[in-house]
Amino acid sequence: MSDRQNVVSFLHNTLDTKFVGRHVHHYASLASTMEVAKKVAGQGAVEGTVVIADEQTSGRGRQGRAWLSPKGSLAISIILRPSLNSLPQLVMIASLAVVRAVRKVAGLEAQIKWPNDVLIKGKKVCGILIESEVKGDRVNAAIIGIGINVNLNPLAFPEISTLATSLSHELGKEIPRDKLTGILLCELEQLYLEAQAGAPVHEEWRAYMETLGKSIQVRTGQSVEQGIAEAVTENGNLILRRADGSFAEILAGDVTVVKD
Repeated sequence: MSDRQNVVSFLHNTLDTKFVGRHVHHYASLASTMEVAKKVAGQGAVEGTVVIADEQTSGRGRQGRAWLSPKGSLAISIILRPSLNSLPQLVMIASLAVVRAVRKVAGLEAQIKWPNDVLIKGKKVCGILIESEVKGDRVNAAIIGIGINVNLNPLAFPEISTLATSLSHELGKEIPRDKLTGILLCELEQLYLEAQAGAPVHEEWRAYMETLGKSIQVRTGQSVEQGIAEAVTENGNLILRRADGSFAEILAGDVTVVKD
């Protein structure tokens, strides 16, 4: 049985969710799971439909950056149709689901770098991308893209070797991708339903936020702010305390830790 059939069969037989992952589009290779997910969402795919690829040839992260997704990684996009008010919580839901799944499957403790990276021992193991289509006060579709370095050797990729790691590299053995995928989807659905019901998911998200308390620089376009990462809001915005004691609320940006 191929790896593709393994994952689909595993999800079909063992996935304990109400709707997330009940419809699966699985490919050996894709340019981008996000592009396929957007296409099937526009064709009326039901909420919870997922697109999975064993490798991506043109994966992307935030702000159009390239995202490396060779074989051994997990590239998955999930179609959701949340309320407009809960849209900002999707990045929290996704990153928390990854942290929980990594702990359950690999026994590794992960942290979150604001706003959307998951780290192990300070190195990136997962990136998250949220894209949504909103019309008026209605979300037509929101797509969560998750890329996890599962079974790959980061040292084989010089462009990321100093910044990234993988689960297998940290654990010293391969991780069952099918099991990781199933638990990830279960955790994501649980968090999503809790958030839709009004649960304060930002509190758990904040507890895993490795950025807080550090001296950082945040770049948003051409604008740069520097100060101490003080807190995060219910909507996931970062509160930065400047050197003069004033505060800035940052909606999005690239964080760099400022070394002493």
